[in-house]
Amino acid sequence: MSDPKYWIALTEVPDIGPVTARKLLAIYKSPEAIFSAPYKELCSIGGVRAKKAKKMKEYAGWEEIDAKLRKLENKRIKIVTFDDKDYPETFKNMEDAPLVLYTKGKTQKEDKFAIAVVGSRKPSPYGQFAVEKLSSELSVMGFTIVSGMARGIDTLAHTTAIKSGGRTIAVLGSGVDVPYPPENKMLMEKISHTGCVISEFPPGTQPDRENFPRRNRLISGLSLGVLVVEATADSGSLITANCAAEQGKEVFAVPGNINSMNSAGTNELIKNGAKLVQSVEDIIEELAPVLKGFIKTKEKAKVELSDDEQRLCDIMTAEPEHVDILSRESKLPASKVLGILLGLELKGIVKQADGKKFFLL
Repeated sequence: MSDPKYWIALTEVPDIGPVTARKLLAIYKSPEAIFSAPYKELCSIGGVRAKKAKKMKEYAGWEEIDAKLRKLENKRIKIVTFDDKDYPETFKNMEDAPLVLYTKGKTQKEDKFAIAVVGSRKPSPYGQFAVEKLSSELSVMGFTIVSGMARGIDTLAHTTAIKSGGRTIAVLGSGVDVPYPPENKMLMEKISHTGCVISEFPPGTQPDRENFPRRNRLISGLSLGVLVVEATADSGSLITANCAAEQGKEVFAVPGNINSMNSAGTNELIKNGAKLVQSVEDIIEELAPVLKGFIKTKEKAKVELSDDEQRLCDIMTAEPEHVDILSRESKLPASKVLGILLGLELKGIVKQADGKKFFLL
């Protein structure tokens, strides 16, 4: 494996982007050899020529890189270069794959079975229900949940994966030492301990607006497919979906209310050919050819229910219902119904939505 400082230097040379760098690596095999190559030889390579070759030969940031490497070590930030065994295999098929990744935590071989879950920063109760249900079931089946740690759907996808005992990867539009949004600092720490936090941006990079469309290609690049839960017509989640389509990945979308702005983007995706998702089985069905027996199963423990608990469960569905409606249908007092429901919630059988509404898991 090459010295990481040469990889970092290659990313810092002006006008040498990932595509040109990959062309040079195909010829010279290592970044050290690229920097050692004669000026005239570099000039003769298509896509490099005199201007870029001159910038490479004049590069003088070696001392700064040595200082950066010391800081990275102190912050326990790992550098994963293109030739590193921990570099995600799924990225290597991307023409503009980053040469260097900065990570906290560690990727695993099983992370190749990943689903990206993205959506609105201001989800509706319906969107919250959908992302928690689908992310939980995917996690239990063994899928790694990939997202961008943004507010809303992204945050819910990560936290649900962790609560379900699964793995999750956050791809940032800032440095891995710059939590964004700031309130997700503790979440980022949790992800780094149980999964991985990844960025192609050097530590210290602030979350500038132009960074996010760029990082979206990595969210889709890590995944077998992208699930968009809720998205407005101009949502950044649609950029991630477009990246997935361009990379030959599957695009999934949860349908929504035709009167809801939050569903305008997802409904449009479905209209244009995205797979409509009503349950996790819709995702599995579409990905079946590449899963090859990967799916894990988790038997739910048998729970003893009282007669009143069973009566409520027989009435309830996956659609949230208000306590008063359940009281009327079960012919039990509302106060008693609420107590039974809270007990069922502790047993993992039902869950509470907003406004004293409950639904079966």
